[in-house]
Amino acid sequence: MIKNIIVLVSFIAAVQSACDNACSGHGCCGPKSVCECFDNWGLGLGLLSGDCSERICPFELAWVDTPDSLGNFHKYAECSNKGICNRGTGECECFPGYEGKGCQRTSCPNDCSGHGRCKYIEDLPFAQVPADYTNTIKKGGNFLSQDAHTYHYYGWDNYKTRGCECDPEYGDVDCSKRLCQFGTDIMDQRDDLLTPQKYQVQKLIFQADSGDSFSNLDRTFALTFKSKLNETFTTLPINFYSPTGGLNTVNGFSSDGLHEFVLDIQNGLERLPNRVIDKVEVHAAVDASSQIHVNITFVGDNVQGPQNLVTVRSYLCGDGCSPKLSGLELQVSTQNITELLESDFNSYECGRRGKCDYTTGVCQCFAGYTGLSCSTVACLV
Repeated sequence: MIKNIIVLVSFIAAVQSACDNACSGHGCCGPKSVCECFDNWGLGLGLLSGDCSERICPFELAWVDTPDSLGNFHKYAECSNKGICNRGTGECECFPGYEGKGCQRTSCPNDCSGHGRCKYIEDLPFAQVPADYTNTIKKGGNFLSQDAHTYHYYGWDNYKTRGCECDPEYGDVDCSKRLCQFGTDIMDQRDDLLTPQKYQVQKLIFQADSGDSFSNLDRTFALTFKSKLNETFTTLPINFYSPTGGLNTVNGFSSDGLHEFVLDIQNGLERLPNRVIDKVEVHAAVDASSQIHVNITFVGDNVQGPQNLVTVRSYLCGDGCSPKLSGLELQVSTQNITELLESDFNSYECGRRGKCDYTTGVCQCFAGYTGLSCSTVACLV
């Protein structure tokens, strides 16, 4: 009898000390009958242990929250305060515009409409081409960089905020609009009609890395041009100098070779697809320090007005690379590209004489104008 009473008392004590629902199998029963839940298990908004029956969702830096006593914002919060936690699955159900583990990042508008790439803010480039940064910010103009410049970003939302980088021929914040041709306003008036109109001139400077001015003979490089429609085209390999001999020399260089060099650059640019550059004029000269100066003048109807600076592909690009280049050995300080002369011509969408149909990318010219960019007068009234 006494033995049975002892067993009964022990059973009652064990029942009284057991944790609620045996911690649902997701924790251990601790002192005072309180569950010690396994990771990512708990109960309720207070994230208390309870019976460990509900999942806890991922925590990330909050997009919006209240400040602490020091005025600090963006503390860690469940679902980044931009979603509702599904306690059954432990996954965040993010509000529109947010995605990822714990709703940690923004989604891009309309997923860039299928015509762009969604990029983090720190990966979005400055301007259009590498030379924009070197000329605008550093005032140096060197063409060492091969890609548009990006900045280091240390804001609280790095690797969180994203935006679209559109594919060629598409624009707007969600890349949903088809871009129309740019051209000069044919009716634009100049202050002085007696002076010839100026075309944009881009200047390249090359100098061999060694003392031997001919060290780059037969080496190849290429030029990349980015149009106003975000199209990027790269020329076929250009021979830096052709060993053609000739009696005429300029500062030790064969003028015949220099002439062929000029023709290679001109033909390479004018042969880019879609007549993106319909006409250029190229001139070159060699100074007493063996620097080669190349001036590229954009005189075609398709390239009137300010154009993006070309990018010089001067690096080795071997087997499997397109175009295959042997590269140039140049002095770093002389690898330079600048805008030597600004254009008098302007450059507007549809030449400012038409309306762009953003569904087709075709200009709807106003009455009296025609052409891809409405830059041709159809009739005079």
